[in-house]
Amino acid sequence: MAKKNPIPNSKPFKKGQSGNPKGRPKGARSRKTIVREWLELIQTETNPITGQKEKLSQADLITAAQIKKALTGDTNAFKELMDSGYGKNEDKIEMKTDPLKGIFDEVDEQINEEEKTK
Repeated sequence: MAKKNPIPNSKPFKKGQSGNPKGRPKGARSRKTIVREWLELIQTETNPITGQKEKLSQADLITAAQIKKALTGDTNAFKELMDSGYGKNEDKIEMKTDPLKGIFDEVDEQINEEEKTK
């Protein structure tokens, strides 16, 4: 038995019809554009590292504040700076041989030597 639709106008779109026929308005800015504009905004502020008044962008101020935190011993701030500046460290180790292979050989030799001395 098919369920009855509780909302009368909530029918799916007709085949080939878009759910947003007008689309995004022309000239509408994306979130990415807005964030970049704010980060590039220049203002005269005190540099948190040098203590001098300078013209700095928001991105500069945020980065300088992160550096200041790292200098006080904040390891998370240091890690984020390193990842931003040098890329994330990928801890990939490629093993071409069995790392335990030599260990078992040495143990077998020691056991054999002990048995010979008995």
